[in-house]
Amino acid sequence: MVAIPGGEFVMGSDRNYPEERPAHTRRIEGFRIDRTPVTNAQFAEFVRETGHVTTAEIPPDPADYPGADPTLLVAGSLQFTPPAQPVPLDDFRRWWNYVPGTTWRHPQNDGAPAHPDHPVVHVSHADAHAYAHWAGLELPTEAEWEYAARGGADGTRFQWGDELSPGGRVMANTWHGEFPRQNLDPHGHARTSPVGKYPANGYGLLDTIGNVWEWTDSPATDSHHAAARQAGPTATPGAGSCCNPGTSTSRSSHTRKVIKGGSHLCAPNYCRRYRPAARQAEDVDSSTSHLGFRCVQRF
Repeated sequence: MVAIPGGEFVMGSDRNYPEERPAHTRRIEGFRIDRTPVTNAQFAEFVRETGHVTTAEIPPDPADYPGADPTLLVAGSLQFTPPAQPVPLDDFRRWWNYVPGTTWRHPQNDGAPAHPDHPVVHVSHADAHAYAHWAGLELPTEAEWEYAARGGADGTRFQWGDELSPGGRVMANTWHGEFPRQNLDPHGHARTSPVGKYPANGYGLLDTIGNVWEWTDSPATDSHHAAARQAGPTATPGAGSCCNPGTSTSRSSHTRKVIKGGSHLCAPNYCRRYRPAARQAEDVDSSTSHLGFRCVQRF
């Protein structure tokens, strides 16, 4: 883990998506945070020691889905599948599918095991929380996560400056090409990448931007105004997108948490959420192929 000194920073942004507004000053106490997202190897150790079964491995409870066809209520997770031809960008269902049998162990559901050094995905908020508890840690708040991700750089769009690729250098695992069908990643990463393949930020943290979105423990709000006014979950920041494939119909999914950092699916032509200030909401019982987490330890 990396020690993050306490201090003040400008949280949010007035230059991008509405849910990031208003930019405002926040004070953070010192804490420690994982240098990288939790990897498949780390999560496997947790599962071996505890026998934990992830949300994606448990068939949905029919009581939570009144009127649904019981034959469709099978264990699985949301999987990104690029379309074969250009598609309109107004319907995320053209590239997101609920795929039975998909879990963290086989993230592409193609029989191939998860790469040990890639971030674990297909984990719900409950799965991330269970791992953190086992490790004697906690999930970060949105403010802690953003403060750490900025790496001491305040006032810039990215933690390395205002250009996405300064001097043509690729700084994070994000989408290259025309989303969602054309992936031209110069490093050949079609999905997630091994942690630590891109430059660290000013605090020495890796993969805070791109690769996978990361769970926080902060309730979702429709803006930072709302976050300051109330403690509970409220409206959803943003609509369904490449990053957030919408809500489930479960009655238990009224609680939503903020996710941060963007992922390998964030693209200039569609979703520019590969920035520290960017935020989305996610149902706590959701799991996807581009969402992981890292943990903190408070002093």
